[in-house]
Amino acid sequence: MEEHDGIEESSVRLTGSSVNGGGSDSRWVDGSEVDSESPPWSLLDESETREEQGSLRRRLVKKARRVDSFDVEAMEIAGDHGHHTKDISMWHTIALAFQTLGVVYGDMGTSPLYVFADVFSKVPIKSDVDILGALSLVMYTIALLPLAKYIFVVLKANDNGEGGTFALYSLICRYANVNMLPNRQTADEQISSFRLKLPTPELERALKIKDSLEKRSSLKTLLLLLVLMGTSMIIGDGILTPAISVMSAVSGLEDEIEGISTGAVVVISIVILVCLFSIQQFGTGKVVFLFAPVLALWFFSLASIGIYNVVKYDITVVRAFNPVYIYLFFKRNSTDAWSALGGCVLCITGAEAMFADLGHFSVKAIQIAFTCVVFPCLLLAYMGQAAYLMKSPASAEKIFYDSVPDALFWPVLVLATLAAMIASQAMISATFSCVKQSMALGCFPRLKIIHTSRKRMGQIYIPVMNWFLMIMCIVVVAIFRGTTDIANAYGIAEVGVMIVSTSLVTLVMLLIWQKNLFLALCFPLVFGSVELIYLSAVLSKIKEGAWLPLVFATCFLCVMYIWNYGSVLKYRSEVREKISMDFMLELGSTLGTVRVPGIGLLYNELVQGIPSIFGQFLLSLPAIHSTIVFVCIKYVPIPVVPQEERFLFRRVCPKDYHMFRCVARYGYKDVRKEDHHAFEQLLVESLEKFLRREAQDLALESNLNELDFDSVSVRSRDSGSPGVDGNDELRIPLMQDRRLEETGTSISEVSLALSSSVMSQDEDPSLEYELSALREAMDSGFTYMLAHGDVKAKKNSFFIKKLVINYFYGFMRRNCRAGTANMRTPHMNIIRVGMTYMV
Repeated sequence: MEEHDGIEESSVRLTGSSVNGGGSDSRWVDGSEVDSESPPWSLLDESETREEQGSLRRRLVKKARRVDSFDVEAMEIAGDHGHHTKDISMWHTIALAFQTLGVVYGDMGTSPLYVFADVFSKVPIKSDVDILGALSLVMYTIALLPLAKYIFVVLKANDNGEGGTFALYSLICRYANVNMLPNRQTADEQISSFRLKLPTPELERALKIKDSLEKRSSLKTLLLLLVLMGTSMIIGDGILTPAISVMSAVSGLEDEIEGISTGAVVVISIVILVCLFSIQQFGTGKVVFLFAPVLALWFFSLASIGIYNVVKYDITVVRAFNPVYIYLFFKRNSTDAWSALGGCVLCITGAEAMFADLGHFSVKAIQIAFTCVVFPCLLLAYMGQAAYLMKSPASAEKIFYDSVPDALFWPVLVLATLAAMIASQAMISATFSCVKQSMALGCFPRLKIIHTSRKRMGQIYIPVMNWFLMIMCIVVVAIFRGTTDIANAYGIAEVGVMIVSTSLVTLVMLLIWQKNLFLALCFPLVFGSVELIYLSAVLSKIKEGAWLPLVFATCFLCVMYIWNYGSVLKYRSEVREKISMDFMLELGSTLGTVRVPGIGLLYNELVQGIPSIFGQFLLSLPAIHSTIVFVCIKYVPIPVVPQEERFLFRRVCPKDYHMFRCVARYGYKDVRKEDHHAFEQLLVESLEKFLRREAQDLALESNLNELDFDSVSVRSRDSGSPGVDGNDELRIPLMQDRRLEETGTSISEVSLALSSSVMSQDEDPSLEYELSALREAMDSGFTYMLAHGDVKAKKNSFFIKKLVINYFYGFMRRNCRAGTANMRTPHMNIIRVGMTYMV
């Protein structure tokens, strides 16, 4: 993977450019915008003369809103791009904070069901110091990691309002070119949400870190593995959370009802799990409004029962606020106390959800909910259990239900079961979202995704993952038959995700925030040290269940890395074997065959150049369509691409070839669900707009030349004649309107040039001819040309590479979602051609 196969990455920086347009209706661009190949400027004598003189043509174009032919559903979903409202009222923020209780804090809210039971299974209660030490340890763990780390630091490291491991990775990918898939374009950097404003001027240290990440492939691979490991741990949480939550809630029946044994608890838990996973296909939109009230009632019950126990049994447990009891706890129990840390860490399970589910809420809402409701209620719940243990230390194994007043047992049991199911539901949904993000960034095999809501773009259902999680949950419950061993496994998954987040946020601090070096290093030193201590404790439980998440993480890590590795090799092979522009020019406008009416849509992964698979179509088909469009669906490392900035159109080869390229850019949160009829209509409409704008730009360019506008210059990486030397990168360098002021040009002169260009456009006969030809081709119908590309390792490759590429990656490609289903193409209009790439 260290060879780059001659692929050159661009790191052009555009100075003085406005990314979002700033409310202006016009912009300056150079002659190499998205339609830069029409026609090759080297074929024009006048252009050759200008290129020899080193001057660039300048043109003024109208910034129009482009119709997006690739995202029909985005037009139907209200506000799928607008969840980052700036001026939110206080009441709306409080309403959001209330909703977070049902989505974000369900997992952490159910932790009192099993924390002290697991802690005191390692440390027997011999004195009050043991209880107060364990309570103090739990209290300061919650205060240090969820409160200090996530609430005050990590939540600020969001990616345009999105959180999670892949959000941090995409944020880093935008500031340093560390993405393993080499399909980045300069034009991507002009998306309004691509770059964020830096809080401080650029520092030399940040540049050095950036250069090191970009130049060393080993660091790129290490960063990717770190992200994939965190993602694997989250998927492991999706397996363990339903198992431990449901089983802990149902375990209260064992002592309350005679005849209910451990086996019966296991069977009831499995039945509830089957029901829980079976309703996933219907979506949570219809019942999600119940989640927040149920969890709010649950937190109120925890606080109330805690206050009742503190007042009734032992109010002196408030002494646990003194951290000295932590020291005394370790002094008395030494090794056992260190082992008990594996149970203590369970009090912060689900803390990562505060960051992972950020895209559905806001930073303020999550902060308010935790500081005002979750944090105090959890402290009161643990203090109440500790007060009860002061009088009844023998109840440690069943502390939660034993501490509940007898009159409230059944209501609390029902409420605990509902809370456990809600916590499981939130983790299952987070797993689906995590897998979707991995797929979007090329790190997971393509799976079927069902959108269960037309109003909320985040509500998705992945059948394969759903049934896999269900089977694994049932296996875990059936094998362990208790919460103690599951808790050991649960702890290592949670700590692993936290360590990954700490590492990535530290990199964000150094690279993007550019904080003081001392402050940036204090973050991993303080929080990372605590997390490593917890990790050492949970790793000691390898034989007692902690091996399970490691197995899950290893399996998912291998799947994701092999898929990413094979995809990168496949893409590099396609770039290396793409058809040269000289060969296309030699074929002529007939492409060496017969051109018949119709539009051929050739799906490929290349963002530049003509794919080699197109040559296979020319050899296999007796005729080719009169209009060819190379369609590339590409994911960029941002959450959402605004609809008006979705795709880039350009011309391939001279005008009489009637060949175009369309690059559709999606963020990892974007929704793709098109009806092919609407897709075809909108595609043609967009292509017509492109042709009209192209004619308008050429006419305007001619007028600007007459006005002697060559004095305006823009930094560009124009290295030759596009369409001739194969360097056909799509570029959109922007200039602010202040450039006009620097040249002394008035807006009235620009308006005059624009109006004259529009008049000349209406008189352009070649435009009308091309538009009529396009309509005729549309009337003849569309054909979807799909390439079935296989990847094989060369005979002289190492054995491991052959094993990975030929068998593992090949197996995943054969069994993942096919291209026809993934691109939603009609089966009656498909032509396929196979091709094998040797890597």
